[in-house]
Amino acid sequence: MHKFFVPGNQIFGDKAIIEGEDVKHIYKVLRLKKGEKVNINNCSGKEYLGEIESINKTAVEVILLEEINVSNEAPIDVYLYQGFPKGSKMDLIVQKCTELGIKEIIPVVTSRVLSAVGNVKKENSKVDRWNRIAFEACKQSKRTLISKVRDVIDFNEMKEELKEMDLIVVPYENAENYGVKNLINNLHSKVKKVAIIVGPEGGFEEEEIKILEEIKAEIVTLGPRILRTETAGFVCLSLVMYELGDLGGKN
Repeated sequence: MHKFFVPGNQIFGDKAIIEGEDVKHIYKVLRLKKGEKVNINNCSGKEYLGEIESINKTAVEVILLEEINVSNEAPIDVYLYQGFPKGSKMDLIVQKCTELGIKEIIPVVTSRVLSAVGNVKKENSKVDRWNRIAFEACKQSKRTLISKVRDVIDFNEMKEELKEMDLIVVPYENAENYGVKNLINNLHSKVKKVAIIVGPEGGFEEEEIKILEEIKAEIVTLGPRILRTETAGFVCLSLVMYELGDLGGKN
Protein backbone atom coordinates (compact mmCIF):
# COMPACT_ATOMS: atom_id res chain seq x y z
CA MET A 1 0.00 0.00 0.00
CA HIS A 2 1.32 3.44 -0.89
CA LYS A 3 2.24 5.84 1.93
CA PHE A 4 2.08 9.64 1.85
CA PHE A 5 3.36 12.16 4.39
CA VAL A 6 0.80 14.90 5.02
CA PRO A 7 1.62 17.76 7.44
CA GLY A 8 -0.71 18.06 10.40
CA ASN A 9 -2.07 21.38 9.16
CA GLN A 10 -3.43 19.57 6.07
CA ILE A 11 -5.39 17.06 8.14
CA PHE A 12 -8.88 18.17 9.16
CA GLY A 13 -10.76 15.75 11.38
CA ASP A 14 -11.19 12.60 9.30
CA LYS A 15 -9.92 14.15 6.05
CA ALA A 16 -6.37 14.65 4.73
CA ILE A 17 -5.48 16.90 1.79
CA ILE A 18 -2.46 15.84 -0.26
CA GLU A 19 -0.86 18.69 -2.20
CA GLY A 20 2.38 19.40 -4.05
CA GLU A 21 4.49 16.92 -6.02
CA ASP A 22 2.69 13.88 -4.58
CA VAL A 23 -0.48 14.83 -6.45
CA LYS A 24 1.08 14.38 -9.89
CA HIS A 25 2.74 11.19 -8.69
CA ILE A 26 -0.61 9.83 -7.54
CA TYR A 27 -2.62 10.41 -10.70
CA LYS A 28 0.05 10.27 -13.40
CA VAL A 29 2.60 7.71 -12.16
CA LEU A 30 0.78 5.48 -9.69
CA ARG A 31 -2.56 5.99 -11.47
CA LEU A 32 -4.50 5.67 -8.24
CA LYS A 33 -8.26 6.07 -8.41
CA LYS A 34 -11.10 7.15 -6.15
CA GLY A 35 -11.87 4.44 -3.61
CA GLU A 36 -8.33 3.03 -3.44
CA LYS A 37 -6.71 2.61 -0.01
CA VAL A 38 -3.54 4.48 1.01
CA ASN A 39 -1.55 5.07 4.19
CA ILE A 40 -1.29 8.61 5.53
CA ASN A 41 1.44 9.74 7.93
CA ASN A 42 0.98 13.08 9.73
CA CYS A 43 4.77 13.78 9.71
CA SER A 44 4.86 13.27 13.47
CA GLY A 45 4.61 9.49 13.68
CA LYS A 46 0.84 8.89 13.49
CA GLU A 47 -0.37 6.74 10.63
CA TYR A 48 -3.85 6.21 9.22
CA LEU A 49 -5.58 3.92 6.78
CA GLY A 50 -7.24 6.17 4.23
CA GLU A 51 -9.45 5.97 1.17
CA ILE A 52 -9.10 8.36 -1.76
CA GLU A 53 -12.25 10.46 -2.07
CA SER A 54 -11.29 12.74 -4.96
CA ILE A 55 -8.35 13.52 -7.25
CA ASN A 56 -7.62 16.59 -9.33
CA LYS A 57 -4.45 18.20 -10.64
CA THR A 58 -3.84 20.28 -7.50
CA ALA A 59 -5.04 18.15 -4.59
CA VAL A 60 -6.06 14.68 -3.51
CA GLU A 61 -8.63 14.31 -0.74
CA VAL A 62 -8.37 11.24 1.46
CA ILE A 63 -10.90 10.08 4.05
CA LEU A 64 -9.15 8.72 7.15
CA LEU A 65 -10.80 5.45 8.10
CA GLU A 66 -8.78 4.50 11.17
CA GLU A 67 -5.50 5.09 12.97
CA ILE A 68 -2.95 2.32 12.37
CA ASN A 69 -0.76 1.05 15.19
CA VAL A 70 2.41 0.49 13.18
CA SER A 71 6.01 1.67 13.39
CA ASN A 72 8.92 1.18 11.02
CA GLU A 73 11.34 2.77 13.47
CA ALA A 74 14.23 1.01 15.17
CA PRO A 75 14.16 0.30 18.93
CA ILE A 76 17.25 2.52 19.33
CA ASP A 77 17.80 6.19 18.45
CA VAL A 78 20.99 6.69 16.49
CA TYR A 79 22.59 10.09 15.92
CA LEU A 80 25.30 10.54 13.29
CA TYR A 81 27.86 13.26 14.02
CA GLN A 82 29.46 13.62 10.60
CA GLY A 83 32.78 15.37 10.10
CA PHE A 84 31.94 17.90 7.42
CA PRO A 85 32.63 16.41 3.97
CA LYS A 86 33.55 18.22 0.79
CA GLY A 87 31.29 18.80 -2.18
CA SER A 88 27.97 17.00 -2.40
CA LYS A 89 28.98 13.95 -0.34
CA MET A 90 26.62 15.00 2.44
CA ASP A 91 23.68 14.40 0.09
CA LEU A 92 24.56 10.70 -0.17
CA ILE A 93 25.24 10.42 3.56
CA VAL A 94 21.83 11.90 4.42
CA GLN A 95 19.96 9.74 1.91
CA LYS A 96 21.48 6.40 2.86
CA CYS A 97 21.54 6.94 6.62
CA THR A 98 17.89 7.97 6.50
CA GLU A 99 17.00 4.76 4.66
CA LEU A 100 18.83 2.79 7.36
CA GLY A 101 16.88 4.43 10.18
CA ILE A 102 19.00 7.30 11.52
CA LYS A 103 17.21 9.69 13.88
CA GLU A 104 19.35 12.80 13.41
CA ILE A 105 22.38 13.81 11.38
CA ILE A 106 24.60 16.58 12.73
CA PRO A 107 27.40 18.02 10.56
CA VAL A 108 30.50 18.75 12.66
CA VAL A 109 33.43 21.08 12.01
CA THR A 110 36.63 19.37 13.17
CA SER A 111 40.25 20.52 13.05
CA ARG A 112 40.90 19.23 9.55
CA VAL A 113 37.89 20.87 7.95
CA LEU A 114 38.06 24.40 9.37
CA SER A 115 39.75 25.87 6.30
CA ALA A 116 37.64 23.83 3.89
CA VAL A 117 34.24 24.71 5.37
CA GLY A 118 34.78 28.45 5.55
CA ASN A 119 31.70 30.38 6.62
CA VAL A 120 29.49 28.14 8.79
CA LYS A 121 26.42 30.28 8.04
CA LYS A 122 26.94 29.56 4.35
CA GLU A 123 27.08 25.84 5.08
CA ASN A 124 23.95 26.06 7.22
CA SER A 125 22.12 27.33 4.14
CA LYS A 126 22.40 23.77 2.79
CA VAL A 127 20.50 22.28 5.72
CA ASP A 128 17.11 22.85 4.09
CA ARG A 129 18.22 20.87 1.05
CA TRP A 130 19.55 18.06 3.23
CA ASN A 131 16.26 17.89 5.09
CA ARG A 132 14.40 17.66 1.78
CA ILE A 133 16.67 14.75 0.82
CA ALA A 134 15.91 13.10 4.18
CA PHE A 135 12.18 13.62 3.64
CA GLU A 136 12.28 11.98 0.21
CA ALA A 137 14.32 9.08 1.62
CA CYS A 138 11.76 8.63 4.40
CA LYS A 139 8.98 8.37 1.83
CA GLN A 140 10.89 5.88 -0.28
CA SER A 141 11.79 3.66 2.68
CA LYS A 142 8.37 4.01 4.36
CA ARG A 143 9.74 5.39 7.59
CA THR A 144 7.28 6.31 10.34
CA LEU A 145 9.30 9.29 11.59
CA ILE A 146 11.20 11.79 9.48
CA SER A 147 14.94 12.02 10.05
CA LYS A 148 16.29 15.47 10.85
CA VAL A 149 19.48 17.17 9.67
CA ARG A 150 20.60 19.87 12.09
CA ASP A 151 22.76 22.94 11.70
CA VAL A 152 26.55 22.61 11.67
CA ILE A 153 28.19 22.50 15.12
CA ASP A 154 31.81 22.48 16.26
CA PHE A 155 33.74 19.76 18.08
CA ASN A 156 33.23 21.25 21.56
CA GLU A 157 29.47 21.56 21.04
CA MET A 158 29.39 17.93 19.96
CA LYS A 159 31.33 16.92 23.07
CA GLU A 160 28.66 18.51 25.27
CA GLU A 161 25.84 16.76 23.43
CA LEU A 162 27.54 13.38 23.80
CA LYS A 163 26.91 13.48 27.55
CA GLU A 164 23.31 12.49 26.79
CA MET A 165 24.26 9.32 24.92
CA ASP A 166 24.26 5.74 26.23
CA LEU A 167 26.86 4.63 23.70
CA ILE A 168 29.39 6.54 21.58
CA VAL A 169 30.94 4.73 18.60
CA VAL A 170 33.88 6.20 16.69
CA PRO A 171 35.13 4.37 13.58
CA TYR A 172 38.85 5.16 13.29
CA GLU A 173 41.33 4.00 10.68
CA ASN A 174 44.09 3.53 13.24
CA ALA A 175 42.04 1.32 15.53
CA GLU A 176 43.09 -2.33 15.45
CA ASN A 177 41.57 -5.61 16.62
CA TYR A 178 38.57 -3.99 18.31
CA GLY A 179 35.47 -3.77 16.19
CA VAL A 180 31.72 -3.54 16.58
CA LYS A 181 31.46 -7.28 17.36
CA ASN A 182 33.80 -6.85 20.34
CA LEU A 183 31.95 -3.75 21.42
CA ILE A 184 28.56 -5.49 21.42
CA ASN A 185 29.94 -8.45 23.36
CA ASN A 186 31.26 -6.08 26.04
CA LEU A 187 28.01 -4.20 26.58
CA HIS A 188 26.57 -4.71 30.06
CA SER A 189 23.64 -2.29 30.06
CA LYS A 190 20.63 -1.46 27.92
CA VAL A 191 21.30 1.03 25.14
CA LYS A 192 18.71 3.46 23.77
CA LYS A 193 20.63 6.50 22.47
CA VAL A 194 23.67 5.85 20.28
CA ALA A 195 26.05 8.39 18.77
CA ILE A 196 28.19 7.50 15.76
CA ILE A 197 31.02 9.93 15.12
CA VAL A 198 32.68 9.90 11.71
CA GLY A 199 35.72 11.95 10.80
CA PRO A 200 36.01 14.08 7.65
CA GLU A 201 38.37 13.49 4.75
CA GLY A 202 41.76 13.07 6.35
CA GLY A 203 40.23 11.72 9.54
CA PHE A 204 40.47 12.98 13.09
CA GLU A 205 43.51 14.56 14.69
CA GLU A 206 45.05 12.30 17.35
CA GLU A 207 44.20 14.91 19.98
CA GLU A 208 40.52 14.69 19.02
CA ILE A 209 40.59 10.91 19.41
CA LYS A 210 42.17 11.31 22.86
CA ILE A 211 39.39 13.69 23.88
CA LEU A 212 36.77 11.19 22.69
CA GLU A 213 38.48 8.38 24.58
CA GLU A 214 38.36 10.50 27.75
CA ILE A 215 34.57 10.71 27.52
CA LYS A 216 34.35 6.90 27.16
CA ALA A 217 33.80 6.76 23.41
CA GLU A 218 34.34 3.34 21.86
CA ILE A 219 37.07 3.65 19.22
CA VAL A 220 36.50 0.83 16.73
CA THR A 221 37.76 -0.53 13.44
CA LEU A 222 35.37 -1.26 10.60
CA GLY A 223 37.78 -3.75 9.09
CA PRO A 224 41.12 -3.88 7.28
CA ARG A 225 40.08 -1.60 4.41
CA ILE A 226 40.02 2.19 4.73
CA LEU A 227 36.57 3.59 3.98
CA ARG A 228 35.78 7.05 2.67
CA THR A 229 34.00 9.43 5.02
CA GLU A 230 30.78 9.14 3.00
CA THR A 231 30.91 5.33 3.34
CA ALA A 232 32.03 4.90 6.95
CA GLY A 233 28.88 6.39 8.50
CA PHE A 234 26.32 4.15 6.92
CA VAL A 235 28.54 1.07 7.25
CA CYS A 236 28.87 1.69 10.98
CA LEU A 237 25.16 2.50 11.22
CA SER A 238 24.33 -0.77 9.45
CA LEU A 239 26.42 -2.76 11.93
CA VAL A 240 24.88 -1.01 14.94
CA MET A 241 21.36 -1.41 13.56
CA TYR A 242 22.02 -5.09 12.92
CA GLU A 243 23.35 -5.75 16.41
CA LEU A 244 21.12 -3.44 18.48
CA GLY A 245 18.28 -2.41 16.17
CA ASP A 246 16.04 -4.14 13.65
CA LEU A 247 18.18 -4.39 10.52
CA GLY A 248 18.06 -7.97 9.27
CA GLY A 249 14.62 -8.56 10.79
CA LYS A 250 13.28 -8.88 14.30
CA ASN A 251 14.14 -11.80 16.56
